[in-house]
Amino acid sequence: MIATVINALAVIIGSIVGLILRRGLKERYQNIIYAASGITSLTIGIQMVLKTTHLLAFAIALILGGLVGTWLDIEGGIMRVGERLKQRFDKKSEGSTFAAGFLNASVLYCAGAMAIVGSFKAGTEGDYSILLTKSVLDGFMSIIFAGAMGPGVIFSAFTVLIYQGALTLLSVWAKPFVSNIMLAELTGIGGALVLMIGLGLLDLKKLKTADFLPALLVMIMLVLVFPYVPFL
Repeated sequence: MIATVINALAVIIGSIVGLILRRGLKERYQNIIYAASGITSLTIGIQMVLKTTHLLAFAIALILGGLVGTWLDIEGGIMRVGERLKQRFDKKSEGSTFAAGFLNASVLYCAGAMAIVGSFKAGTEGDYSILLTKSVLDGFMSIIFAGAMGPGVIFSAFTVLIYQGALTLLSVWAKPFVSNIMLAELTGIGGALVLMIGLGLLDLKKLKTADFLPALLVMIMLVLVFPYVPFL
């Protein structure tokens, strides 16, 4: 768990640095940070999406996951959590911006294969190298995201702590089910979510990214049936 704690602290420190740099910036300069965040997200998302090799399963997972997430109103729930956090810790910020920062940063830090593989290695082998490398990357991304979206990014540290901590604790049980194919396909779905974030930051298309989170679970189920349904 120590590497996950370090990762969460890196997000917090990076976010604080981003907020300090953001303070006093004129709107036109903040727009530049937004644009940089959007381009960075698109770049990361494209790199991740290219990992998928099963496009039919990819499409099915996104469609079914999006339908389930919309039915459950996951995005709305997260926005309500963001509003409560704002009221408790930062009443000056706009609720939607605060919640968006929390949501987007959480997805970015947890969607990639580094979070899964790193947590498994930490839990089963005591190897923290991947999570420590991820901590450095997440820390720098926190500077950019907090500079663009504000203090909500800080609270994504708790998402990292819970998500990676749970994976680390469950790694011994779950590792036999996690293949290279599953990691690649989950990375592809995560990349689609990060692409959605980038499109929103660039004001190209506003998508309810959180409503597509169930696509990750759908993809896990699809990968498990790959041996029995070859055309997927």
